[in-house]
Amino acid sequence: MSQTFDLMAALADIDPASELAQARAERHAATQHTQGSYDVLFSQDDEDLPLAERFALAAQVAAWHGASSLEAHYRQPDQPNNARFAAGLAFAELLSLHPVDAAPQHIETLQTAGWSPRGIVTLAQLIAFVSFQSRLLAGLRLLNGEETASQPHAVAGKWHDAPLTVSGKTALTAFTQQELGWEPWLAAKPLQEFSAEEQATLAKFGHSDSDYFRLLGRNQPLLEQRTLTDKGIFYTAGGLSRAERELAATVVSKVNGCIYCASVHARKASQLSKDEPAVQKLLNVAPGAELSHGQSARWAAQIDLVATLSITPAATSLKQLHALRDQGFSTLELLDLIQSAAFFAWANRLMLTLGEPFLPEHTQG
Repeated sequence: MSQTFDLMAALADIDPASELAQARAERHAATQHTQGSYDVLFSQDDEDLPLAERFALAAQVAAWHGASSLEAHYRQPDQPNNARFAAGLAFAELLSLHPVDAAPQHIETLQTAGWSPRGIVTLAQLIAFVSFQSRLLAGLRLLNGEETASQPHAVAGKWHDAPLTVSGKTALTAFTQQELGWEPWLAAKPLQEFSAEEQATLAKFGHSDSDYFRLLGRNQPLLEQRTLTDKGIFYTAGGLSRAERELAATVVSKVNGCIYCASVHARKASQLSKDEPAVQKLLNVAPGAELSHGQSARWAAQIDLVATLSITPAATSLKQLHALRDQGFSTLELLDLIQSAAFFAWANRLMLTLGEPFLPEHTQG
């Protein structure tokens, strides 16, 4: 496959001379590593997750997310048919439609069906990546002027309510800006089991001491592309303010019920916006209630678009886009908003289905 191929541009039918194409070129790192993540996922062909199974799973995930052109891209004539694949497909349905309902027994079911730890990580990454792709594609089509199905306001999703984690630590039952811990349900790969080169890559990104990233490091080429995609979306100059990119991450986490991701990104949004009360108001929204209620016109317009892009299947409208244009948003700012939202369809699904947050002992009492 040519390195210059850009699947998202092809599926969204982006005119190379358009403002949108120029904005994506300005966000070169995000564009490059979104494609790079795809290239890694669909070039690896190993017994942990054979290529034929990857395409079959991706096609079904795209269908659940309402991304028909993406589904057509992945659809192959021959579908795998075995108990191991069936277990992977059931896991894909859970992660796609109800990630907050994931629990350790779902990982155990995969292991019983013959999935290796690396295979489970690759499977989760694939499902979450296609969830990201589907929302990015919906957002790019919207920026191209295409109307999609819409609902007026997306609402906060449900979240976990168990008082303790599986290991007996204090669990979180409400959204917070406190610093939280996160424990995996599948063992993270010990640092000493990585090669020297792999350890250097982990260290470069600050991942060496993180259970989460050493777990994802079971497929390190994919983790590296994902990390570079993240940095290309959230840490680039110009365009949408960093505070509002963090706001988008927080909104998606409210829709999906991901308390851990919300804690990290709400805290960043508060620090950068200097508007902690507005961020806390968003965190306090109860399940089933409107996320944009009581926010400023600028934040409300962003919250509405991000939240509807985050439901399954994604539902956004030109009316929402026009509301943002009326607030003075440029095409680059809108691209930043959409990419930030889409990325957290990926991030939330990994955090929610491979482990759970806990309240560190030093923060209690």
